[in-house]
Amino acid sequence: MLMGSSRFILMQVAEENETLVTEFVLIGCSLWIKQRMVLVIFLAVAYSAALIGNGIIIMVVISEPKLHNPMYFFLCNLSVLDFCIITTTVPQSIANCLEDRPVMSLQRCYIQMVTSTMLTITEYLLLMFMAYDRYVAISTPLHYMMIMNWTVCILLVTVAWAGALIIVLVPLFVMKIKLCGNYIVNHIACELKAFIKLWCIDWRLYQVAFYLVSLLVLVFPICFILFSYVRILVAILRMNSEGSRMKAFSTCGSHLAVVTMYYGTSIVSYSLPQTKETHLSDLIISLFYYALTPVFNPLVYTLRNKVILEALKTLFGQKR
Repeated sequence: MLMGSSRFILMQVAEENETLVTEFVLIGCSLWIKQRMVLVIFLAVAYSAALIGNGIIIMVVISEPKLHNPMYFFLCNLSVLDFCIITTTVPQSIANCLEDRPVMSLQRCYIQMVTSTMLTITEYLLLMFMAYDRYVAISTPLHYMMIMNWTVCILLVTVAWAGALIIVLVPLFVMKIKLCGNYIVNHIACELKAFIKLWCIDWRLYQVAFYLVSLLVLVFPICFILFSYVRILVAILRMNSEGSRMKAFSTCGSHLAVVTMYYGTSIVSYSLPQTKETHLSDLIISLFYYALTPVFNPLVYTLRNKVILEALKTLFGQKR
């Protein structure tokens, strides 16, 4: 489906451009060779850690029957998303940093941009549904499995993926893209914010559309998560047992830390003034999000979650 949409967009670009752009030069790695090597090592270590960490979570959740419940089903999907996000961006970024003049074709650039944006929005929506899951688990524990049955869980995950796909593809099909011969991308990958600055469109119209989409994929999920956690806090304060309160805080702590990490970087990125130029802060925030947050998720959930730690010991103990 993404391949079909990219062909449509390429045809649209060809029709609108006076000078057809067929490839892009990414100058985000225009550093001294030593600086580039440091960046390559950083990206390679982050990529390896993310693959190992998220791979372990996926393997443990699938193989351990005790983890076959809605909370860990969502966690497994989150790890799959992290795995896909970092694989979509980081290997190509490493390859770009190893070249003095990294070049990407128009089609590859569009596919990377659309895919990474869709996966990111899917993650935002999934984190929102995970907050709802924690709210149901703590507020109505006796009816938890009845409300969050497998049909509901699969439906929510499907809505996250399908909703992100629609949010990304509809504007690209509606908007008339015009590049005006500009082929220099000031980034190490075809990231949406850097790439959209090349489009020859009314900047004010772009600003309005940009903030409307941000409202849909950032503000609404954040408000829903905050509302869920206010209700969770009220439910926890009503508990009589100190042990029950600590257990409830523990189950929510990991999710809240991941939410803060993901949404914090996004809010900082999109709250910066949007200009035609790409600044160093944009590059740093993009690296932080695409390279570090996929590493952060498995660390938080494994170090803070006793059930996963016990499942890991059991799994690797049996293999030995």
